[in-house]
Amino acid sequence: MSDNHSEAVVQLFDVSKEFFRDKIEIPVLTNTTLHIDKGDFVAVMGPSGSGKSTLLNLCAGLDRPTTGRVIVNGQDLAELSEARLSKWRSENLGFIFQMYNLMPVLTAEENVELPLLLTPLSRAERRKHAQASLRIVGLEDRADHLPRQLSGGQEQRVAIARALANDPVLLLADEPTGNLDATSAQEVLDLLESLNAQFGTTIIMVTHDPNAARRAKRLLHLEKGTFVHADIEALESSR
Repeated sequence: MSDNHSEAVVQLFDVSKEFFRDKIEIPVLTNTTLHIDKGDFVAVMGPSGSGKSTLLNLCAGLDRPTTGRVIVNGQDLAELSEARLSKWRSENLGFIFQMYNLMPVLTAEENVELPLLLTPLSRAERRKHAQASLRIVGLEDRADHLPRQLSGGQEQRVAIARALANDPVLLLADEPTGNLDATSAQEVLDLLESLNAQFGTTIIMVTHDPNAARRAKRLLHLEKGTFVHADIEALESSR
């Protein structure tokens, strides 16, 4: 991977997002501007309803802004149709969720291979990518195990391997430790920190957990749809 960390991966320009409930307009993000460079590891904190998940969805093209522009890896997402967005996501993004979202009838390797079915890779190439991703997360010896045969921490590591299988430009993590015990959470955070440090993977992680946020290089705090000042040092001093 390139060592050039000055290249912007995510750019939001004056983005606002409103939803409607029974004809009532509910603002979620308001005039939000954001710049995330290649190789950054950003934690996003804030109370429920502050717009954290909406921010991730906008970066993924799963939601479209009411106003403003969202540019990811040089692509203005407003220029893409829904069909082209799906293809773009499969080529550029990796997702990690709180609820692992593994298919219970598929092995670890088959779960990791799933997003690669949208690519032109051959079956042999898909398997090679899946095995390499499981190796990165330290689960190559669990490739043939079903999710129910794994611990929660191992399931989340399989989910991370799945997110890495397409060598994404951007990794989006929504509460990745929210369902884990303290030990498993630390293992997952160690892995994310290592991916960022060793491979330069750009990560945006939404979390309620200050211990998780401390692993990031940069902290953003959302309050009622607007970024307010926050920094990692403040978290450190709050220990």
